[in-house]
Amino acid sequence: MSNTNDLLIEIGTEELPPKALLKLSQAFENSVAADLKEAGLDYNEIKPFAAPRRLALLITDLADKQPDREIERRGPAVAAAFDDEGKPTKAAQGFARSCGVESVEKLSKLETDKGSWLAYTLEEKGQAAAELIPDIVRNGLDKLPIPKRMRWGAGDAQFVRPVHWIVLLLGNTVIDTEILGIKSGKETWGHRFHNPTAMTIFDPAGYADLLESQGQVIADFAQRRDVVRKAVTDIAKKSNGTAVIDEALLDEVTAMVEWPVAVLGNFDDSFLDVPMECLISSMKGHQKYFHMLDSNGKLMPNFITVSNIDSNNPDTVRKGNERVIRPRLADAEFFWQQDKKQRLDSRRDALKKVVFQKKLGSVHDKSERIAALANTIATSLNADSDAAIRAAQLCKCDLLCEMVYEFPDLQGIMGHYYASADGEADNVAQAIEDHYRPRFAGDELPADVIGQTVSIADKLDTLVGLYAIGQPPTGQKDPYALRRAALGILRICMECKLDVNVHELITAAVNNYQSMAPKLDVADNVVNDVFDFILGRLAVYYSNQAFAGDEIDAVVSLRPGRFSELDQRLRAVAAFRKLPEAASLSAANTRITNILKKSKQKIADNVDTRLFENDAEKNLYTALQTSLSDVEPLLKAGDYTAALTKLASLREPVDAFFDGVMVMADDEKIRNNRLALLNILRKLFLRIADLSRLQD
Repeated sequence: MSNTNDLLIEIGTEELPPKALLKLSQAFENSVAADLKEAGLDYNEIKPFAAPRRLALLITDLADKQPDREIERRGPAVAAAFDDEGKPTKAAQGFARSCGVESVEKLSKLETDKGSWLAYTLEEKGQAAAELIPDIVRNGLDKLPIPKRMRWGAGDAQFVRPVHWIVLLLGNTVIDTEILGIKSGKETWGHRFHNPTAMTIFDPAGYADLLESQGQVIADFAQRRDVVRKAVTDIAKKSNGTAVIDEALLDEVTAMVEWPVAVLGNFDDSFLDVPMECLISSMKGHQKYFHMLDSNGKLMPNFITVSNIDSNNPDTVRKGNERVIRPRLADAEFFWQQDKKQRLDSRRDALKKVVFQKKLGSVHDKSERIAALANTIATSLNADSDAAIRAAQLCKCDLLCEMVYEFPDLQGIMGHYYASADGEADNVAQAIEDHYRPRFAGDELPADVIGQTVSIADKLDTLVGLYAIGQPPTGQKDPYALRRAALGILRICMECKLDVNVHELITAAVNNYQSMAPKLDVADNVVNDVFDFILGRLAVYYSNQAFAGDEIDAVVSLRPGRFSELDQRLRAVAAFRKLPEAASLSAANTRITNILKKSKQKIADNVDTRLFENDAEKNLYTALQTSLSDVEPLLKAGDYTAALTKLASLREPVDAFFDGVMVMADDEKIRNNRLALLNILRKLFLRIADLSRLQD
């Protein structure tokens, strides 16, 4: 049994990109873990550390060497290894020499179902961990997701930022090597300002405590994030406010500081006349500040910054940040005042000069298509089509506003404000903001039917257009966020229970491209391709819910155009599966499907009861008629769970039918009549789901 030691790997650098730090740390950890597993080096756990000037891993109880292993080498077939006199051939002799043995007699024979072979078993001694670790570290650093590497000094080493020190400490012994042009050692550096001196690490397990107690560096990213969160929350409470902590901003701020200290700052109350989203975007985007809300949910004239130093004079830090934020907020105020001088609808013509996509025309063209499709959707929903058209025509106009140019994340939001200021109807102004929703996974959906209508129209127009010009998502590439658009359409239709046929809406979107500028010659397959792409996101939508893949497939395979019914159908299938009759009826549906597929003749829609030859046929037909009358009102009401539960009662007559009836009878009329009976049964179940898709 091998001995174990803790291993510390630390890469000391200039300040790493804040938004990339966590991703770099996770990638480094995953690569090293995979290489250790491949090398056969056992360990207890890997603890990652990530701070602005370091990536580190603490690997506990790492085996000091690989286990020895036996390697069986296969040589030539026995038939080719010996001649007619039984003497070794040159092939056998060459294999023996390659194995390092003196004669062929010392080789063994390997018997397989394909014949006998010469073989030799080698014992390979495991390498020491210290010999393997340097290359594992190099490989991990080479694989990091770094878009563009940089060089520094006179060397050839390349990394995301210049590297200043390398720690490779196994137990209390340094693994002597050179990585990225830096010789490894056991010295780390503390905080750039509080303790910019070298510190010797004597024990890998004491790494984090040493940095925190002497170096004033909290190396553990998760621990540092908790410190930031608590500090920001506490300082807000003391000011009778609530800090709004955006998780992405929290991660970014955590990646910028080694020793976080929260500082409360203030700004002039007069800036509160500007929409709060503008001020928040300025504080978050430019300065990485956390904003505060009062008990009524209104923005307070305060901000919280997280400093990387524990200053003896915190007022100086506060005043410095207040001086920096004032011109930023003044810019936002200026943009707000300037944008309001021009009506939102007066910007529409200028959208003709803004390209949406080279082959798909301008943003103005897109807004015209959105308006036409929104009208179609609103009409089908008996909604206010005039409001939908107006919202669609205005929904992209704020792209030309100064505020949105400065803060792109405010598109839609500013359109709402400017439309309201212009006196547009409330539902139109709200729809301008809401048509971008959902912007991300878990985001809120549009508030009312007008916003829902314009949102679907916008997303469908993009999907159809990109598919029409042959630019669907490929692999990880999705520059137009088509996957997000498809998932958004699903969510809106399902969660808002919109009674629209999406397949028909896609067809309408295609017709718009074929009749409006710029006209496109859209291939026939585009409608089905876009529809299937949207349905394909259903698995993503239900990824965190307890639905099996075959249950989803049982519903999706029918390609239902009304997504508002998808959820009810899926839940009905999941509930049906728990019934004792489910397995038998699923198997029967599979059998019926296979029988009907093999039939070469057209199957009649009606059954002739005069052609029944036994009670099993009569009983199934009678049970079907009863089920049809019982289930029809349930289907119309959308109560698919109750409908499938009712249909479960068909198990006995269905089983009896297959036990006592030969479907493919010699008499053509009787055979076709039985096929017609099964077809009616099959169609009844297909009004809910294809149960033949369920697996045992």
